[in-house]
Amino acid sequence: MSSRTPWRARAGTALLAVLAGIGAFAVPGHALADSPPESRQTVTYHGYRIEVPAEWQVVDLAENPRACLRFDRPAVYLGEPADQNDCPAGVVGRAAGIVVEPITARSAGQATAATARTQRGKATAPTAASSNDTIQIAVEDAGVLVTAAHTPQTESLVRGVLASADLTEGAERTELPRAAQRSDATPLAAAGPQPGSYLGKGFDACTAPSQAAMNAWQASSPYSAVGVYISGSFRGCAQPNLTASWVTSQTNNGWRLFPIDVGRQAPCTSYSLTISTDPATAKSQGVSAAAGAVTAASNLGIPAGSALYSDIEAYSSTASCKAAVLSYLSGWTERLHSSGYLSGLYSSAASGIKDAASEYNNSAYTRVDHLFYAWWNGAADTNTGSYVPSTYWSNHQRIHQYAGEVTESYGGYSITIDRDYLDVGNGTPPPSTCTGANFSFTAYTTVQSGSSGDQVKAAQCLLKAAGFDPGTPDGIFGSATATAARNFQAGKGLTADGVVGAKTWTALLSRGSTTTIQNGSTGEAVTRLQRALTAALGRTVAIDGAFGSGTGQAVRDYQSSRGLGADGIVGPATWSALQSGK
Repeated sequence: MSSRTPWRARAGTALLAVLAGIGAFAVPGHALADSPPESRQTVTYHGYRIEVPAEWQVVDLAENPRACLRFDRPAVYLGEPADQNDCPAGVVGRAAGIVVEPITARSAGQATAATARTQRGKATAPTAASSNDTIQIAVEDAGVLVTAAHTPQTESLVRGVLASADLTEGAERTELPRAAQRSDATPLAAAGPQPGSYLGKGFDACTAPSQAAMNAWQASSPYSAVGVYISGSFRGCAQPNLTASWVTSQTNNGWRLFPIDVGRQAPCTSYSLTISTDPATAKSQGVSAAAGAVTAASNLGIPAGSALYSDIEAYSSTASCKAAVLSYLSGWTERLHSSGYLSGLYSSAASGIKDAASEYNNSAYTRVDHLFYAWWNGAADTNTGSYVPSTYWSNHQRIHQYAGEVTESYGGYSITIDRDYLDVGNGTPPPSTCTGANFSFTAYTTVQSGSSGDQVKAAQCLLKAAGFDPGTPDGIFGSATATAARNFQAGKGLTADGVVGAKTWTALLSRGSTTTIQNGSTGEAVTRLQRALTAALGRTVAIDGAFGSGTGQAVRDYQSSRGLGADGIVGPATWSALQSGK
């Protein structure tokens, strides 16, 4: 994802206007099955069979092992990605795409808590969770991992494709290893905050290179830092190599990582996924993007204290567009800070970076911590010319992308990259007032102006994470906390009285990804569910992160009392009710 010099950016935007038309494929999921046979094609791999639109490209990775797994055009990729690929550095945006690969030790590393595990993909596809606009299903009866990328416009089409799945007689079962069964059961975590303190050259590529390529480049290239696209609903390339094990290996070997999120783009562009022109909505969108980035970073073992960079491609600025972008970045920054991460902005020096610099001292916006700017002048330095005063972001807070779309080869591995020069430092980590805060209680009491204690601090931290600033979470319920609570309540359609009671607690505690969970599930989503049920039902539900019989009964009780199907499975409808404070 590379911003261009102004003329290149305008050309890229024109291309995206064409790609945006792919949204026309976004028909209801059932429409695929109802469409005439000549408009569909059947694709089979390892006994897993789906129907896709006839227009989609089908790529057999056994025949074309260096193919780039890109999602900016509709395609199906079958097989195991090779160590080398032919990805351009500047793939922009997303349309729709599906990767069907065998379940192996390598592919299993991509699985997260959001990965649906099912014996037959068809039964789960309609309700499988989407994380960063990606649905992942392990179809164990066929031994395949299915990764489906979409946009809001193409989600129904992609779900329709997944719902068409069935198995042939050639299907052979392979189970997806659970985390505890991984052969590489060493601690999965980066060597420290990323990129940390570093002065020197780096590169970024559309897809994280293989371990073999990273080893070869470490031995003979001039680079010691690498930009990786960890999250975002607008990532253009698949990431078959990017796992927690990969992060651990690279950082243990001395590589510095600068993690990048590609989400909504400036509203004054032709991209299909844009920031709202309403500043309040834009800020909320930035909060949501940051929450997704924090989840992705955590899953990869990239710790708090790291800088995460929001990729906002070049745009032709206007006053309203600039306000939207900076409001989005305010939400992005505040949400990252609430989890102890530093925030960064990647953009063209002539657009996003220039706009951020022009409001450097404007307290209406929360300033990002790092700049990552595209200015393809060929100079490996962190000079920003006339775009940014030299005194701004001057304390080891800069990355300069100084050349783009160049192919380099070291140790027999060729990669198309953008060249970067970094002058970054650990900086001052954001206030970690919420790190270690207790959010688990046997009961959630009503707190309001004048209240104090651990539950007030928990409410303050949750409000801050939701993008409503209560001030420093200090456990004292003052006027700023009341205002933040009222604003949150208004956004949820709750009585905006500034009092945090059962409904507000339920909505706050359940915020986050809406992964479908049920008996046997474990992890952060289960913990959020148990906290929210404790608040909603007014009785203690054991908060241990394990979905057992007690949690199942609590779910059924909640569903029954709220007019939902009492099946004990927490899917989109149940999450929606909880997150609405019902």
